[in-house]
Amino acid sequence: MLDQKTNVPQRFIGLDVHKHYLIALGVDAELRVVLPAQRVEFTRLENWMNKTLTPQDAVVLEMTTNTWQLYDELTPRVHSVTVVHPPHVALITRSQVTPALTARCGVTDKIAASILARLLAKGLLVGIWVPPQEVRELRALIAQRSKITRLATQAKNRLHAVLQRHHTLPPAGNLFHPDQLDWWSALPLGPLEKINLQSDWESLHFAETQLTRLTTRMNELAVQDERVLRLIHLPGFGGVTALTVVAAIGDITRFPDAAHLVGYAGLGTRVHDSGLTTRTGRITKAGRKDLRSVLVEAAQIAANTHPHWKAELKRLEPRLGRNKAIVAIARKLLVTVWYVLTEETTDRFAEPERVARKLMHFAYQVGKSHFPREQSPAQFVRQQLDLLLLAPDLHKIAWGKKAFVSLPPSVRLEKKVSDVPHT
Repeated sequence: MLDQKTNVPQRFIGLDVHKHYLIALGVDAELRVVLPAQRVEFTRLENWMNKTLTPQDAVVLEMTTNTWQLYDELTPRVHSVTVVHPPHVALITRSQVTPALTARCGVTDKIAASILARLLAKGLLVGIWVPPQEVRELRALIAQRSKITRLATQAKNRLHAVLQRHHTLPPAGNLFHPDQLDWWSALPLGPLEKINLQSDWESLHFAETQLTRLTTRMNELAVQDERVLRLIHLPGFGGVTALTVVAAIGDITRFPDAAHLVGYAGLGTRVHDSGLTTRTGRITKAGRKDLRSVLVEAAQIAANTHPHWKAELKRLEPRLGRNKAIVAIARKLLVTVWYVLTEETTDRFAEPERVARKLMHFAYQVGKSHFPREQSPAQFVRQQLDLLLLAPDLHKIAWGKKAFVSLPPSVRLEKKVSDVPHT
């Protein structure tokens, strides 16, 4: 364990991180170089940190593949570690130097480390939020599911393309059900094309197996998170969608208002405001792509299924076109997310029976064994409705074509739904 850290750092060290090594350069508060550029292979990183770094060092590095591992290793040894988003340090990418060979590291790498160190010394860098370990792991799980989803989609597209090339009509039902393998194998294809088809078929069913496993785990995590359970009642949101939103946002208190959250997702519009001229453009897309994508998907579902959002799409589409109208609805849903999480309130357009059916469907997806105290699905639904202050007088919900499910009595007789703005 190192000595107690001082309040004011004495050295400012910039790290230009690569796959197998990093370049380190340090300056003092007067921008004098106090740590000449050094190339450090990751195989000897531990030894370098023990010999070189002190509790009086402030370190800065850009966000890259192995940033969080470096952050965890550096933090106990130094005064502070600042992680910056690469576009925020445009000077690095815009620096143009003549390629040159040096004994230990490239000129461009030294310039990058030097710029980071000097900007940090002058207080010109704003660090990004460092997510805790559980958020990092959840984001990795969600990213893995997205990759597997793309794999399944690509395999299906290639299999469809085979049918289109040969003008073949598919059989009725699920074209990709395992029972259809004999039909696919009997197609009159050349030997090489048959190999490709078999590969795509196996890729698809591998991906579907992995998707089932990942989705099941995500639903199990979702039922344990009160934030997720609050978000599920929103139109277009399921367990996976709500968990993705929560993982992307992290700590909601980071956002002082809904506009900051909209900007974080890249759903805010570009604005040119000069003199008497004000123009707005397309959305910035300068934010978390996963959050933006999942909100657009939720907006598509909401606009197709929920009466309020159907009407909103009908109002916006003639003026904006469908795609822009969906993006506008996604932004409005994200504003609602901020209010639901920050004020622990309920969407003012929530339809109690629709919400109850959605919660019941989610309960069966998750499975009874994952509820606390062996709750029944009906008890889970009532508990969540009470949490949302919804429908204390709802005693049964339609389930299936003719069946009804009875709900336990509410423990909260009052109903108080906040007026959540959608701006």
